[in-house]
Amino acid sequence: MIAIIVEAGLIKYLLKSLLFKMAIVYINRKEYFSAAHKLFNPKWTQEQNEIVYGPCANENWHGHNYELEVTIKGTPDPETGFVYDLKRLGDIIKNHVISKVDHKNLNLDVPFLVGKLTSTENFAVEIWKILEPIIELNSEARLYRIKLVETNKNSVEYFGE
Repeated sequence: MIAIIVEAGLIKYLLKSLLFKMAIVYINRKEYFSAAHKLFNPKWTQEQNEIVYGPCANENWHGHNYELEVTIKGTPDPETGFVYDLKRLGDIIKNHVISKVDHKNLNLDVPFLVGKLTSTENFAVEIWKILEPIIELNSEARLYRIKLVETNKNSVEYFGE
């Protein structure tokens, strides 16, 4: 009888673990930084740039207080309960992105944006390229989304597609 109770308890534990393991959870980490840039296509005239980009083509640059939100998806680890350690994720974002862009000129000071139009769209894609291999190294979790907020009215979401 004791063996049946132990076996039933083991089956119940395994079923709970299996259900817990299959749950897909999305976690988010936000970081903040400030940076300057200008939107300017060197193939165009100044007038054409001003028509397309408006004040964002200002020759003397302009700045934003950005909000970067990184979303990871995966199943919680049965031992930790974490999809991914959020402190570790914050450290990765700070070391590999924020430290490179905070209080910098995106057009001049950021190697991964050199030669690219510094639109929020392009910026989000480049952040993905940096973070995806680091996050997914030795982890079953996957980078799901990069959300980059440029202003209260303008933001971009990139899903790696």
